[in-house]
Amino acid sequence: MTILALLILALGLSMDSFAVSLSSGVALKPFKFMKVAKIALYLAFFQALMPIIGWFLGVGFVDFIQSVDHWIAFALLLFLGGKMVYDAISEEDDEEKCCFNPTKILTLIQMGIATSIDALAVGVSFAFLDIDLHQAAAIIFLVTFLACVLGCYIGKLFGTRWKRPATLLGGVILIAIGAKILLEHTLCVN
Repeated sequence: MTILALLILALGLSMDSFAVSLSSGVALKPFKFMKVAKIALYLAFFQALMPIIGWFLGVGFVDFIQSVDHWIAFALLLFLGGKMVYDAISEEDDEEKCCFNPTKILTLIQMGIATSIDALAVGVSFAFLDIDLHQAAAIIFLVTFLACVLGCYIGKLFGTRWKRPATLLGGVILIAIGAKILLEHTLCVN
């Protein structure tokens, strides 16, 4: 697989992480680069780790992984998005009140798994291709990291101007991503 093909693959894999970063940028209070970097590092780490795990699992577990990955991603994104929607609806005008905190370790792990679980299947396919796994993981990590940083800053731009509607929209986006993943896998089952 060429570097260009890996870059395109990495960009495609990073889109869910980018969308979650948009929502995180909206909710991030106070907005600081170190917090953005933490979010981007976690999401990029999971995005790069899942293909490695998939490569090691190989074809023996691909049916099992594909039978549950969409349910796991849906449940995590539904929970995170639902929390954001709830916080946006019940939010008081107190600026110091911080509702959804995208920098909590458990939240970062949930977002990382939810946005990268599809990359597990990509890793299984890597086992059958002539791919430098280290190079692929590094490219996926870098592209996802950059996409997440960009997503957080774009989210901040909209969150600063339209805090409550943007938080509500961010939650709805997370739920929609989860529903999209679930529908794609349940409707495409042979």
